[in-house]
Amino acid sequence: MLSLPSTSSSISKKKYDVFLSFRGEDTRKNFTDHLYDDLKRSGIVTFRDDPKLEAGEEIAPELFNAIQQSWCSVIVFSETYAFSGWCLEELAEIVKQKNDMGHKVFPIFYNVDPSDLRKQKERVEEAFAKHEERYKEDRDKIQSWRNALTQVANIKGWHLNNRHESEFIRDIVMKISAKLCQTYPVTHNDLVGISERLEDLYLKINIGEDDVCIIGICGMDGIGKMTLARVACDQCRIFLKIFHGECFNFFDVHEGSAIISHRLSHKKFLVVIDNVDNMQHLKCLVGRHDWFGLGSRIIVTTRDEHLLQCCQVDDVYMPITLNPKDALQLFNLKAFHSDMVPKDDFIELSKHVVNYASGLPLALEVLGSFLCGRDATQWRSTIERLKRDSNKEILDKLRISFDGLEEREKNIFLDIACFFNKEEKGFVIKILDGCEFFPDIGIDVHIKKSLVKSITNICGCMTCCKKWEEKLLEKNVLINLENVADCGRKRTSIIS
Repeated sequence: MLSLPSTSSSISKKKYDVFLSFRGEDTRKNFTDHLYDDLKRSGIVTFRDDPKLEAGEEIAPELFNAIQQSWCSVIVFSETYAFSGWCLEELAEIVKQKNDMGHKVFPIFYNVDPSDLRKQKERVEEAFAKHEERYKEDRDKIQSWRNALTQVANIKGWHLNNRHESEFIRDIVMKISAKLCQTYPVTHNDLVGISERLEDLYLKINIGEDDVCIIGICGMDGIGKMTLARVACDQCRIFLKIFHGECFNFFDVHEGSAIISHRLSHKKFLVVIDNVDNMQHLKCLVGRHDWFGLGSRIIVTTRDEHLLQCCQVDDVYMPITLNPKDALQLFNLKAFHSDMVPKDDFIELSKHVVNYASGLPLALEVLGSFLCGRDATQWRSTIERLKRDSNKEILDKLRISFDGLEEREKNIFLDIACFFNKEEKGFVIKILDGCEFFPDIGIDVHIKKSLVKSITNICGCMTCCKKWEEKLLEKNVLINLENVADCGRKRTSIIS
């Protein structure tokens, strides 16, 4: 399983992604040439030595520098690789970088048996006999070559095994690309707290495995579901054109589903479907795992956890709100274009706004941008106004989930926020059941739609999702007061 490395280990400092080590007279004009071209076409920066360099007796210094400036080495072991002192000297340096600097090594066994390399038998034994004759005075060099060859031959690599070379090369390039993509650091300075979220998400996505995996990202509006999915795509760098510019006019959804399942089933794709709220839409787009080629990953973002359960996704990631430290950092980036508060006057004011936002990224970004460039008096006025009226941009976004509820479910939501916030779950269910609101299913709908949280699964506290839902409630209590008069009388009787 591939995991997302720390963003502090930056591959961007390396000049090359890949250093190619190979025996020129064996593979330069065929296999290695095709591999080099495929790597380049995939956007992988690859070093391949100039054939003129091989004219010298000793390895050129620029090759050592290229190895040191590469994230990984791909070594093409061919029939006469071990006969080249040049290749073995490269190999020894590659192993040194691997042991000392964490340099990655990927061997390709091109019509050779790795056991012959490990045991140094057959033609490898013949090659070393010639080297020992030539370098009689430098036994240490020969031993370093032997050790390097044994160490790399023990690494799990790729075997040609009579496969078609074009297919073999495509497979290698895709796997190298998958490994590389997770090493690029997050460069989005304004995406605070994204690294830990990406690490958790990548554990679920598991890029590089030869299966099909559908992952859901579920949470309330404004929590950052699509941002997380977008950055994950940027990191993977797998942007494939599904139909290569072709345009299809579907007669109906069934025809569209048939074309998707047929055209995508033999290729590897990364698919992101954002903001899904209709189960049939999701089933038409992602009907079954076998609609996609092995290695494909499908990411679905939604507010509705139940929708994901019905569509049998493999795993669900549920982002949480930002912790106070990250929340303050994000707010400062939007309000001051800096991680730090520039003036003492704004320190306490910033804390008030951040506390009001309750860690919701959408709220922090909107309020930070709104307050940017304004003076302390205007900040105080805004904070006082927020105590009475919510920001319209934020509220409009959050009320989408509420508006999608059935009338009975809206009433449950209003009751929880107005009367039963932080009450014991069993008590709430008992009271709402007396109002004929069918709370066993109704509360579950709210939880699955990320409108209500249950602290425990059995009898924990019920809370509306932070202050934003509370503000949403205040609006809808006034708007729906006349329409829910009967329910209002029941509420009065409950609390009297």
